[in-house]
Amino acid sequence: MSVPTPGPRPGDPRHAADRPVSALRADVEAAVAGLDDLADRPVSEHPAAFERVHAALGRALGAGPERD
Repeated sequence: MSVPTPGPRPGDPRHAADRPVSALRADVEAAVAGLDDLADRPVSEHPAAFERVHAALGRALGAGPERD
C-alpha cells in the first residue's frame, strides 16, 4: 500500500511584492524599529512605543491572508 504524496500547497499566486501583507510587514517593521532607541527615552514614553507595536501586529494578524 502506498501513501499518497500531497500536491503543492495552495497559496497566494501574486508576486510577493504585490501581496498586501508586504505593506503590513513594513508597518510592523517600522513600529518595531521604534523600539531601537527605547533605552534612551523616558520610561513614560515606553508604553506608547509598545502600544504602537501591538497595534501594528494586531492589524497584520487581523487582516488575514486575503485582503484588498
